[in-house]
Amino acid sequence: MTFPFTGPWTSEHDGPLPDAADVLVIGGGIIGVMTTYFLALRGVRVVLCEKGRIAGEQSSRNWGWVRQQGRDPAELPIMIEALSLWRRLQRAIGEDIGLRQEGVLYLANAAKDLEGFEAWLPHAREHGLDTRMLSRGEVAAMLPHAADWKGGLWTASDARAEPWVAVPALARAAARAGAVIREHCAVRGIDVVSGRVAGVVTEAGRIRADRVVLAGGAWSSLLARVHGVDLPQLSVRATVAATVPLPQVFAGNAADGHFAFRRRLDGGYSIAPGGAHEFWTGPDALRHFGLYLPQLRRDRRSTRFRALAPKGYPDAWGTPRHWDADRESPFERCRVLDPPPNMRFLDDVRSRFGETFPSLGRPGIAAAWAGMIDVMPDTVPVVDHVATLPGLTIATGMSGHGFGIGPGFGRVVADLVEGRAPGHDLSRFRLSRFTDGSKIDLGPSL
Repeated sequence: MTFPFTGPWTSEHDGPLPDAADVLVIGGGIIGVMTTYFLALRGVRVVLCEKGRIAGEQSSRNWGWVRQQGRDPAELPIMIEALSLWRRLQRAIGEDIGLRQEGVLYLANAAKDLEGFEAWLPHAREHGLDTRMLSRGEVAAMLPHAADWKGGLWTASDARAEPWVAVPALARAAARAGAVIREHCAVRGIDVVSGRVAGVVTEAGRIRADRVVLAGGAWSSLLARVHGVDLPQLSVRATVAATVPLPQVFAGNAADGHFAFRRRLDGGYSIAPGGAHEFWTGPDALRHFGLYLPQLRRDRRSTRFRALAPKGYPDAWGTPRHWDADRESPFERCRVLDPPPNMRFLDDVRSRFGETFPSLGRPGIAAAWAGMIDVMPDTVPVVDHVATLPGLTIATGMSGHGFGIGPGFGRVVADLVEGRAPGHDLSRFRLSRFTDGSKIDLGPSL
């Protein structure tokens, strides 16, 4: 299996852009692609512009889990729909995207982990999931060649897919359905006329559209702020590695407090630190520090602070916060966020993997990469119309949950854009929750 971070890239989508569209989608990650797909199926004239390449950033760099287990209660109904959509998409697009329904297992290192698992079970029962607690003996039977855990939480219906295969395949399906997709085409700004959206200005020229979806991942807040929309979104670095092919010790997806692993189609495992993430500071991080304080307190042991966001990144000190739409923008100066992996983290993960599975030993690494996860203060996204700028819909801040739930939120956003009822309660995801005096709600802790 090849990985998109280790070789040259050739654009699949470089055709001409129309002068006008019904809807313009900014961002070629899973959310933007799936929104575009569902709009195109309905016959909507939709254009997707991506500054770099489809799924070039976190949408292809994630763990690949399609997970209901452990979701925020407000996300859970949308995720259940997303899992059903994944199965339909696997059949509809005619490509093997690596979808395998082999379960997700959370493993308990301590008694408090089991308490967290128990506390989430009522949400699973409410929605009819097959989630169940596992005893120490049941975990040992499921992972007979592994070290000992105190128990686990198991959802057999959960799944996985290969993100660097799936998202480009879904983009091709959207193009076949009639969408216009253009890579290497940054949107520099939104064209505003008489206080509402009238289109966008891209590096290739203007496109008229009275509806715009901002699904720019880690870059969304930078563009939103130019238009007076305060989106308290930041990014954290997450590191992943692919091992060389190894004997199978577990077919599904698993994680404890120290590391996570899943089987891949090529016979290796994707491995990653279980909870550790790295937080780079910049102007926006300082500005929004108060909103993030509850999350930082809860995750203080797993958060690693880095002094300065690297040059060119969304929250770097030198990244412009204002620019002329007729000139080069920050989005063109950094086509793809490609942070180096933290090899010290991976060295620890390899050691833990080898200690956990002595028969396999410390695994060799075929490839390693990192991605920037766009997060919100309460770890759930913003999916909402922007009241102060009619015609703009924001769908961002997936907080590391975006790949699996992508088809569900794509369908929801498509409905929002068309003025249809989304079929789910989206109040948890409203933009105004950060300014209307609401308390930051971190949801369940697993």
